[in-house]
Amino acid sequence: MNYQRFFAYLNRLPGGDREDMKETLVSSFTGGRTTHLREMTQKEYNAMCASLAERTGWKELLKKKRSLCLKLMQKAGVDTTDWARIDDFCRNPKIAGKAFAQLGVKDLDALQVKLRAIVNKGGLKPGKAQEAATESQHTRQGVTYIAVQIVGQA
Repeated sequence: MNYQRFFAYLNRLPGGDREDMKETLVSSFTGGRTTHLREMTQKEYNAMCASLAERTGWKELLKKKRSLCLKLMQKAGVDTTDWARIDDFCRNPKIAGKAFAQLGVKDLDALQVKLRAIVNKGGLKPGKAQEAATESQHTRQGVTYIAVQIVGQA
């Protein structure tokens, strides 16, 4: 088990001795069975992390940032009623490089900056959101396609 999530939440809690806080938390979520993280079950660990996320305000912060990014995507011209389109748009290496659900707070902050720039420049042109999604799909397959318009002479 990877304990990064727990320690990220623990470091956000106000208080003194981190080791005492860790042992107290582990003991309370295991019913006093142990004070060691490695002896917790996955279910106990997940419950503890969910509680800490709620207590530290992390969950609420993430929810607000996601909501803001979705509103900005909508203003930019992305169809926010379709999660597949949202994910394809976000997977574009120029946008975020990963699915929307995988974006953390720092990723959402960076996405917000890019989306505001897109909105300030007039949003995505018709079809640009689809092109961005298509580009991310092609990039994931290891192949990048470039469309070149050929203009005839008069």
